[in-house]
This record gives sequence, structure tokens and C-alpha cells, in this order.
Amino acid sequence: MDTYKLTAFKPDGEKLLDESFQAGNDEEAKELGRRLLAEKNLEDNTHRCTSPRGKLVLFHP
Repeated sequence: MDTYKLTAFKPDGEKLLDESFQAGNDEEAKELGRRLLAEKNLEDNTHRCTSPRGKLVLFHP
């Protein structure tokens, strides 16, 4: 399991979410990130999820 980082922002750059979570691979992290964003009603905000290797696995401008 790897630790992934999920962040979401307001248009002015203020962080709305800054969370880490565990996932077995990038695809699982992508799904878990989407689920977390939906639970917090943040899927329409700018967001990104990065892997521990710095890979961008989920992004919405």
C-alpha cells in the first residue's frame, strides 16, 4: 500500500481539502480520491491527487 495525497482548492487558491490516504495502486487511488471528493461535495472544485512518486493520478482544473 502506498500513501497518496488529495488536495482541493477554491478559485482564490485557498485549500478546502488536504488529505492523505492509502491505496494499492494508481487506479485504486483515483477511485478513492473521486469518492472522497464526492462525499465532501468538492468534485467540481479544482483538485489533484498525487502518488508518493509524484505522479498526478487525478486532476481537475
